[in-house]
Amino acid sequence: MVQHIRTGRHDRLDSTRLAQKIRRENFDGRVGCRRADRDDDSGKVLGAAIRQVVAINRGDDDVLETELGHRHGDIFWLLRIKSARQPGFDVAKDYQQIRSSVGYMPGRFSLYPDLTVEENLTFFATIFGTTIQQNYSLIREIYVQLEPFKNRRAGKLSGGMKQKLALCCALIHKPIVLFLDEPTTGVDPVSRKEFWEMLKRLKAQGITILVSTPYMDEAGLCDRIALMQNGKILMLDTPANISNSYPEKLLAVKANKMSTLLKSLSDFPAVLNSYAFGEYAHAVLQNDETDIENQMKKYLEHEGLANIEIKPTKATIEDSFIKLLK
Repeated sequence: MVQHIRTGRHDRLDSTRLAQKIRRENFDGRVGCRRADRDDDSGKVLGAAIRQVVAINRGDDDVLETELGHRHGDIFWLLRIKSARQPGFDVAKDYQQIRSSVGYMPGRFSLYPDLTVEENLTFFATIFGTTIQQNYSLIREIYVQLEPFKNRRAGKLSGGMKQKLALCCALIHKPIVLFLDEPTTGVDPVSRKEFWEMLKRLKAQGITILVSTPYMDEAGLCDRIALMQNGKILMLDTPANISNSYPEKLLAVKANKMSTLLKSLSDFPAVLNSYAFGEYAHAVLQNDETDIENQMKKYLEHEGLANIEIKPTKATIEDSFIKLLK
C-alpha cells in the first residue's frame, strides 16, 4: 500500500511524477477489496458485472455470498457492508484490471492532505493511467464546485468539499462499479442532499453504485436494498417491496411521556412489539381488530398518560429491518 507522503513547503513532490513512479514499481493496490481468512476463499473480486457479492459485517469475519441479479446503473444499498468481490479476476494476479474497473470512496477522508485539490486529482488519474482531461466529462458537474479551490490543500477543505474531492478521485478512471462506504456520515444535511443528487446523475451514466449507510432515509433512494445483520443478508429487494411486505398492522402512538408509553404498550395484550420512532412509538398489532384504537386509548388513559394520539401508519424500511432482527 502507498504510505502517507510527508510533504512540506520545501519538499513537495510533484503528484504526476510520484504517481508514475508508483506505477513503474508495480504498486500492489487492491482498491476496496481484501481476501477473507477462510480456506475455501476463491480470492476473486469484481469483474465486468456484479452478480455475486461477499458481504463482511463490521467486527465480524463471517462471509456470506449471495446472488444480487445486478442491473447496470443500479444504486444498491448494503447495511454495514465492508467489502465485495466477484469471480472473474484473481486478487493476487489481476489487481490492475480490478483496479481499473472499481472505484472506492472510504468512509474516512483518506486523500493526501498536503497535496492540493488539483494535485490529488492528478495523482489518482496518473495512477490509473489516464488524465483529468480524458475523463473530465464524468466529474465535470462535481469538479466545477471544487475548481475555485483547486490550489488549496485538501486538508484545509470543508467536510462537504473533501467529500466531493474524494468522489472525483474515485471516478477519475471511469470505473464501472463505485463502492461508497458511509459517504455522508458526519456531513451536514445540505451536503448530504447534494451528494445524492450527484449519485443520481452518475447512475444515469450507467455506473453501478453500492452504498453502505446507517441512514434509512438514504436507503429509500436506492434501487435495491440488502438488509444485513452479523454478516447475514436478511432481506434483499426494492425499497417499495420491503416496506409493502410488512405483514402486521402498525399504529403510530404519541403521548406526553415516551418511557411510560413504551412500557404501557408492551403490556397491552394486542401489541406484539413496540419501539420509539421519532416523536411517536410504533405499535405492532397481533390482529386487525376494528375497535383497537379506541381500546388502546382508554387503556393508555388508565395508565395515566395524556395528549394521546393514535393513528395507522405505513411500515417503513426501518420497521421492516426491526422486525427482521426479532
